[in-house]
Amino acid sequence: MADGLLITPIRGVAYAAQLADGLELRAACLRLVVPDDAVVTDRTAGWFHGASMVLAPNDHLAVPPVSMYRSRAGYRLRNDLTQSGERTFLPGEVVQIGDLHVTSKLRTACDLGLLLPREQGFAGMDAMAAIADFDASDLVRLGDSRFKGYRGVRTFRGTAPYVDGLAQSPPESVMKLRWRDCQELPLPVPQVPAKGPDGWFYLDLGVPDLRYAAEYDGPQWHGPERQEHDRARRSWLVEHEGWIVDVFTASDLWGPGAHVERRLRAGIVAARRRFGGLTWSGQDRGP
Repeated sequence: MADGLLITPIRGVAYAAQLADGLELRAACLRLVVPDDAVVTDRTAGWFHGASMVLAPNDHLAVPPVSMYRSRAGYRLRNDLTQSGERTFLPGEVVQIGDLHVTSKLRTACDLGLLLPREQGFAGMDAMAAIADFDASDLVRLGDSRFKGYRGVRTFRGTAPYVDGLAQSPPESVMKLRWRDCQELPLPVPQVPAKGPDGWFYLDLGVPDLRYAAEYDGPQWHGPERQEHDRARRSWLVEHEGWIVDVFTASDLWGPGAHVERRLRAGIVAARRRFGGLTWSGQDRGP
């Protein structure tokens, strides 16, 4: 596998690298390790539905186990391929795809938001919303009814209203959440259209009226081969369109030097001051 000829999406299963990823291939892989009476859940269910960004941080470095649960007491799966246990499901919360039973997109999003740490749970819900048949109002409704009293529901209720499915990566979702945590700042608008030297493109987060934007540069989409292009595009926005663009990386979000909130506050202040005598009335934060 080190030579790149095989891909191992889950423990104990490998397929030829030239095969195109898709629902049929994912189902075939899961079918090899999932018992007939088990339900595929959590990150594995999200991955199966097509939301690859729900995978845990660094899961690309080590093959993750399959998350699956059984509803019958005493039937926990015990092997090194799975993360397992017992869980209850209501009608409609489990869907059948081929001969596999998988939590629905909505139930999967709820489980991620309830069971994972706050930022990972929010990023998971955001990733599911990008491919989903539900919206934030459905998450809010279930947080107030179906999952009332569940462990983690307070955190779930606090973040579910912010889910929009527009983030292009988990760190971008986290940056959006950190911005929303700064209650004194105007609300961030995801995927702000901006005119660049080669046409229109989208800024990760911003306040269009202030012409302030925050962009997250991760190694997957903003590697060394993209640096010059990104720099030229942003410089053009600053010089010709009057934007202030702050660029954030992983060190701004995590670790001892993390200071995303401070940089966001400073950026908004600079954008407001630039308008001088123009009045900025703010923006209703809403729910």
